[in-house]
Amino acid sequence: MPRMAGLVGLLLIVCAGGCLSNLSAPTMLPPQQMPTPVFMSPPQPVMPLVPPTTQAPVIIPTDTNILPTSVTTPSSDGGRLTTEAVLPNLGDIYGRTAQSADAERNPLIVIPGVLGSRLVDDTSRRVVWGEFGGDGIDPSTPNGARLLGLPMAEGKPLRELVDNVHVQGVLDALEIRVFGVAFEMGAYRDILVALGVGGYRETMGRADLNYGNGNHNSFQFAYDWRRDNVENAQRLHQFILGKKAEIEAIRQQKYGDAAPPVKFDIVAHSMGGLIARYYLQYGDADLPEDGSIPKLTWAGAANVDRVVLVGTPSAGSIDAVENMVKGVVFSQALPRYQAAILGTMPGLYQLLPRSRHRPVISETERTSVDIMDPQMWARYRWGLLNPSQQYVVHQLLPNVPDPGQQQRIAYDHVKKCLDRAKALHAALDVQARPPVGISVHLIAGDAYPTSAQSWVHADGHVSVASKLPGDGKVTRASALMDERYTEGAKWSPRLVTPIKWSSVNFLFTDHLGLTKDPAFTDNVLYLLLEAPR
Repeated sequence: MPRMAGLVGLLLIVCAGGCLSNLSAPTMLPPQQMPTPVFMSPPQPVMPLVPPTTQAPVIIPTDTNILPTSVTTPSSDGGRLTTEAVLPNLGDIYGRTAQSADAERNPLIVIPGVLGSRLVDDTSRRVVWGEFGGDGIDPSTPNGARLLGLPMAEGKPLRELVDNVHVQGVLDALEIRVFGVAFEMGAYRDILVALGVGGYRETMGRADLNYGNGNHNSFQFAYDWRRDNVENAQRLHQFILGKKAEIEAIRQQKYGDAAPPVKFDIVAHSMGGLIARYYLQYGDADLPEDGSIPKLTWAGAANVDRVVLVGTPSAGSIDAVENMVKGVVFSQALPRYQAAILGTMPGLYQLLPRSRHRPVISETERTSVDIMDPQMWARYRWGLLNPSQQYVVHQLLPNVPDPGQQQRIAYDHVKKCLDRAKALHAALDVQARPPVGISVHLIAGDAYPTSAQSWVHADGHVSVASKLPGDGKVTRASALMDERYTEGAKWSPRLVTPIKWSSVNFLFTDHLGLTKDPAFTDNVLYLLLEAPR
């Protein structure tokens, strides 16, 4: 499979949690040089984003392969020593377990991250997301902008603002055409191959893990990543019920009355982890219309046994702010995805960080900015409310000729998206201890400096203020949902988080490399195939 590091090192934004862009690896300032955030509430000790005792993490270049171990062996001539990587033979370790009777392991669902599902327009049959060139749309054209952006209308809830775009599977690979030449980039192929999803039987590194011919237990949940993640959690519920009925019928034929009950394991990458967590805690319940927190029922636990979150931005990503303000350019050879188009998508607002963690600081006023307040978006002219994006708003609303009405519709849409995101965040942030037998595991990165806080300047421009350890896209603190970074919080040596993690593993790779890391595959296979229940 060809690799184009320059042109489309781009792309595997398909896995980027909270960030749509492919930024080069940043440099980490030493803690003593970090910009010191300032707050509205004074005369109390101010906790910097990086505690004074914290050492700057080791910076690993983006093109470095992280190898778990190495072994030094003599050369063939008995002279100079050579070093070669040592990787586990996963076929030897898990092969027998992988081919065990399907009744002895839970069926698996893989949920991709933002941009990880292919979108196709029902009317034109054009690819809205998942192909560049060829049958793919051009978002710089009025028609392309309307196909990618979601509808907007005053007086209608987000749920009713639907278009003719449907989901056409998970992006196991992404096709890009540049100057008429097609290239295919692996998107979720690594994780699908590793877990034997959808009939994949390709080689993983040094070993082919054969799941046998009777493996009917692995599925991909594709979803419209533009839309509200509560809607997607409700679709996940229907998906699980359908697959559960299929598996129960198969097991009934094979095992009769001795067939075990069906519960699923979930491996969710990036934004997919938000969907999995909401479903686990609330099932298919909607968020209350008054903005209150729904009752914590753990309804999803009736169908789910184990959840593994991979690089999930549980507390959001500062990159989402930058993308929503500036738009995204994936490559110089490809068009810009304008901020106004992204601003129509409720799912992207739900990747924003929590205001209580002070992600954005006013450069002029030296105070924390509430990024969930639509008035701040109007003040700083972000996204749909930027006058320079008016022509895009006009493309999105061709039947509304009055610019003033267009802006009222845009503001109303921003407010609805922010209100929905705020309500979802509140529901996910409650203290939640899973029922007995339910486990929630985290795999994240913490070796790369990752944007954690931004300045907003008087003209609305945002720039990086400070960084924390992470995977280059999602900070370690966000993955853990670390509340020690809450404004005014007293520092504790122990993690403070509303999520009751069953286990946490950190890898020394970047966001896009998490699912490619042999340590990821090894640890996930252990959790799914061997770990005691």
